[in-house]
Amino acid sequence: MPMNKNIHTFIGCDAAYDESGIVLFGAPFDGTTSYRPGTRFASAAMRNESVGIETYSPYQDRDLCDCAIFDGGDLELVFGNTEKTLATIEACAQTVLDDGKIPCMIGGEHLVTLGALRAAVKAHPDLHILHFDAHADLRDDYLGEPLSHATVLRRAWELVGDGKIYQFGIRSGERAEFEFAKAHTFMSKFSLSGLDQAIEQLGDKPVYLTIDLDVLDSAVFPGTGTPEAGGVSFQALIDAVIKLSGLNIVACDVNELSPMLDASGASTAAACKLLREVLLSVYR
Repeated sequence: MPMNKNIHTFIGCDAAYDESGIVLFGAPFDGTTSYRPGTRFASAAMRNESVGIETYSPYQDRDLCDCAIFDGGDLELVFGNTEKTLATIEACAQTVLDDGKIPCMIGGEHLVTLGALRAAVKAHPDLHILHFDAHADLRDDYLGEPLSHATVLRRAWELVGDGKIYQFGIRSGERAEFEFAKAHTFMSKFSLSGLDQAIEQLGDKPVYLTIDLDVLDSAVFPGTGTPEAGGVSFQALIDAVIKLSGLNIVACDVNELSPMLDASGASTAAACKLLREVLLSVYR
């Protein structure tokens, strides 16, 4: 029996780079995690476990097999140097954007978003951000460090400015973060309410979509580094992702799965299913 080359990709994402519309890649970094580490293993775990889901989505009546998506594997990141890590992510995302494709990144902790955002803002100066998360991530610093998963949306605001960040599901943060949001971002606390209005306002503007999986209720998604009770349901998040299909999403990411923190594997399975829906919603 002939042996075939082993190609380890997320299910249904095995198109050639040149023909792809979306380029998937992993950013296995959790160097600033403030509570429970482990997100560096998310992308590998999701590729392994993606065989447990179907390429077909009954939610959207679409199939990954009908989409040209390239999985480029994981980036080699310098764990001891946060800026070099962000620069590596930025360079990858920039290459994908320059080639007219949509970068889709699997984190890693949420700080990895900043690297891809830097590239997306250069390509799309009028970039807007859709942010699903339990945490505001608007601190100016965390224990004196400006580059942290707890500061990533503050650094994002410095890139895009006022009125361009839409935050949903937020239920944790310092008082100062919520005060900052009142002045500078649109924030929907505790739920996804207001998403329809945000979609209408965004129209055809370029959008970066970032999903921190701890936006989900920790009762159904315990496999994350900083779980917060009171989150949204999996179905509510899927419904939200599908609503985004008409937007001009130019880059996206899914982050903050820590697979070892849920030995049942249910959190990883949920992350895989959500990524499938993101890819199908964003693909055009």
